[in-house]
This record gives sequence, C-alpha cells and structure tokens, in this order.
Amino acid sequence: MSSGGREEVDAVSVLDHLIVRAIKTRASDVHIEPRREGLHVRFRIDGVLTPQGTLPSEVAMSLVSRVKVLARMDMTERRLPQDGQFSQEDSRGALVHLRASTFPSSHGETLVLRVLQGHQLFPIQKLGLEDSQRERLTALCNRTNGLVLVCGPTGSGKTSTLYSLLRVVDTAQRSVITLEDPIEVDLPEVTQGQTNSRTGFSFATGLRAILRQDPDVIFVGEMRDSETAQIASQASLTGHLVFSTLHTSDVIETVIRLIDLGVEPWIVANSLLAIVAQRLVRVLCSCATSSEVGIDLHDDAGLLLLPKGTKVRMPGKCDKCHQSGYRGRTGIFEAVLVDDELRELVKGRAPKKAFVDHLRKGGHVPLRQAGLRRVRDGLTSLEEVLRVT
Repeated sequence: MSSGGREEVDAVSVLDHLIVRAIKTRASDVHIEPRREGLHVRFRIDGVLTPQGTLPSEVAMSLVSRVKVLARMDMTERRLPQDGQFSQEDSRGALVHLRASTFPSSHGETLVLRVLQGHQLFPIQKLGLEDSQRERLTALCNRTNGLVLVCGPTGSGKTSTLYSLLRVVDTAQRSVITLEDPIEVDLPEVTQGQTNSRTGFSFATGLRAILRQDPDVIFVGEMRDSETAQIASQASLTGHLVFSTLHTSDVIETVIRLIDLGVEPWIVANSLLAIVAQRLVRVLCSCATSSEVGIDLHDDAGLLLLPKGTKVRMPGKCDKCHQSGYRGRTGIFEAVLVDDELRELVKGRAPKKAFVDHLRKGGHVPLRQAGLRRVRDGLTSLEEVLRVT
C-alpha cells in the first residue's frame, strides 16, 4: 500500500466487501473503530455487536475518505464529527441506503454505517403485536385527532412501529406529513420532511410550519424538547392526529416525562389516545434446543416469572445463525389505550403507584410478562427477555 492510488483501490474494495457482508449477515450497523493494532470491525446483528475481524491501519485514512466522498462530507475536516448519507447497489443489484457518521478519537476517526434497507418497512401484522393490540391501534389510525406515543430505548423499533401505523392511514383521503431526523424509509403518498440543525430547521420550527400545510395526520420523529412536546400536544387537540416517540422505558414514565417537558397535565390527559412501550427480542434459530426451568424463577419484586418445570427453548449454534443461536428479531409490546379513569389520574398528577394499580386492575400486561409469553411459545429465550426488559 505504498502508493495513494493503491490505497484508494483497496479502500473501494474493502468498503464494498463490508457492505455486501453486512447485508448478507442482516447487520443493521457497521462499526469501524481505530485501535493501536488496527481497525476493529464489528457488525450489529439482531441488536448485538459481533466482532468481524481487524483491518490494517494503513487503509484507515483512505477508507474514511472514501465514505466522506460518497456521503458528501468535508474530506479535510478530521477534528469534528460529521454525518451524511449515500446509496450503493448490493450483490443483487438492489439499492441500499447507508447513513454514515464519523467521530474523532485518540487513534483516528471512528466510522459507523447504518444500513437502511427497504425491507425495514414492516406491515403491522409482522411487528409482533398481539391480535387485540393490533386491532385497537389500527382503529386509532382512523381517528381525526389525538396523540399516539411509542416509547422505548434507542434501537427498540419505535420508528418501524410508527411507519407501520402510518401505512394503515388512508393517505388518499387524508394529508399525512412527517418530520424526521433523518428520513429512514421512503413512504409513498406521504410528505416527508427532514430536520437540519445547520439551517435552524428543528423539530419545533418544522412542526409550526407543518401546521400551516393543512395536515390531517402528523408524524414527529421524536419529542426531544419542551417546545416540540407542547406544540405537538396542542396540535392533537385541534383536529390533528399526531404520532411521535419518546425515549422512556414504560407507559407510566411516558406520562410523567410529558408533564416534565412542560405540557400541562390537562392537555396530556385530553390529548393522549394511546401509549405503546416496546422492545425487540431476538428470535431463536431452528438449531435451538429444549430444556426445562429447574427452579421457580422470580423477578426482583418477588413476582413469579416462570414456575419450575416450564418447558423452554435455549439457543444453539449453527452456520445459519452465525453461531449466535438467534436469527431475526420480533417486538414485544405493552399497549395502553387511555380511558377516563386514567385521564383523571393524569390531571390530578397521581403518584406512580396509582397508575400501576389502575393498569393492573384493568388486566394490563407489562413488557416483561409479554416477553415471557414469547418464551412459553418457544419463540425466544428467557435470557433474551430478561436482557431487554
């Protein structure tokens, strides 16, 4: 690799190989991390980072430069983080979109590629919702106003769920506008907007502009600040159906977070239609083995999770799942439709225990319990459910 031309050729072939391999292994992200001994490569497969080997340090600069050219970043800037997007054909000739991000570190620039493939747009039937949950949420898509929130940590599939709900909306009869950061999947018949911090096009300013576009349905990628939360909540009271996400862990925390963001409790109570909390669990590969629970398993609160003798499946190892024991992911959900009693609790700023008691009285199924149903069905393992919940 003595000549610059040789390094450039190597960078092109290395990047092409990494992208093809990432698609083949169904990776969602490619991490290229400079270390003393070389470039560590890891793929995030089904939500878990897996090592893929090491590249020589000599190719680092040309590889990052290659990505910067494709993603239209500033090639001369190495001291500040940058991000961009580009598209590339896979081995079958299909177009794959990639989101690139660089970050300056002590040994060079770290590079992360997010693989955005078209098949990430799932029909609502394929998300993993229970039949009753799916029917109730689908019915909400016909409402003319109100707020539907999906919550969970980063990478829990919130955006995919909202995309699936938007596909249920009758876009021929209704105007649907989104505000995202960034646009991950192209939605036909939907007007999609992307925020841009450099130009001052934030969620709050974009949302104000959307309200002047005569929309029926609004999708706000994330409620990150007080201003966005207040505008979105107000919009849901004035003839708009609003979908959005929050980085909260469960249904009750979502209500508390909205109020903490400065939205008046009476507005929260009157605007909310439903809250969906979700996680993604890995699905066991066909190489899974059978086992039985040896003892009664309880959670930290003493609640019985699985009784002794319950038949469960355990991850195996095979080439098909790359020795991980899992292949693919599905969602587990807790969905709460807001009723009159819950609205009164919100208006009165009731303590968390009052919310818990109300939900339990109504037969609400928490996330972990929803996950344990998947364990009993043999779809995933107990360890996987405990990991994400």
